[in-house]
Amino acid sequence: MSEAAGIERISDQGRLLALIIRREFRVEGIAFFTPGDFSQQLGYMNRPKRHIIPPHVHNPVARSVEYTKEVLFVRSGRVRVDFYSESQDYLRSTVLESGDVILLAFGGHGFEMLEPTEMIEVKQGPYCGEQDKTRFEPVKPSNLNFDGGEP
Repeated sequence: MSEAAGIERISDQGRLLALIIRREFRVEGIAFFTPGDFSQQLGYMNRPKRHIIPPHVHNPVARSVEYTKEVLFVRSGRVRVDFYSESQDYLRSTVLESGDVILLAFGGHGFEMLEPTEMIEVKQGPYCGEQDKTRFEPVKPSNLNFDGGEP
């Protein structure tokens, strides 16, 4: 699918770190944003009244998951997302607002709530505790205004 208004892709050295679907994104029909080989699939549907999706069940299919991919739905508030390379180097930041959705695919990320914020998180399980992630100290350039962007 070609990039549409309201879609932002954040990459590092050609690798997708995050996909943001801004609250203003609208298209008719169905759109999937993730490649078929991602262990977390993210799509969007805009269907008219009386559109029917036939009942179905999902078949058991063995899948291999190497990296946790997570999707965050910002229900309310504002949150700054800081993006880091695989080697933990700071890359950039962006602000998500109520109604935005983000898929975090690769690289590192951290968050700061800029106001009281509600989010819903969806990711693969089962959760593997501390072996699931490597925590590190954030390093950000001091010339950024983290209330919403660059000065």
